[in-house]
Amino acid sequence: MGSRCRPSPDGVTVSELGRRLGVTKQAAAKTVASLETLGYVNRVAHPEDQRATLVKRAALGDEMLALSAQIFGRIHAEIAESLGAAQLEALEAALNRIARERAPKLGDLPGWLR
Repeated sequence: MGSRCRPSPDGVTVSELGRRLGVTKQAAAKTVASLETLGYVNRVAHPEDQRATLVKRAALGDEMLALSAQIFGRIHAEIAESLGAAQLEALEAALNRIARERAPKLGDLPGWLR
């Protein structure tokens, strides 16, 4: 998930997560249930709304985000070495243009595509 999609350390409601992902609340709840089963997130009581729960990243979720950032950084560096700075910049510009043009159709894209 992009940075706007993943639960922040302070947590996010399932409804808000669904809005960020561009999916229904039910689809977001199903995803959260799977992530909770895997140990990536926890559900906790909302401090201000007794009807709501917050989804917060668990320690394993933080660890996986850090690892994915390292892996992405390595892949990005390999591509930069292979293509060269100018071609990589052109590729990223093209991907950004595509993302902007299609954003309403694609929903909430990961931050690296924005």
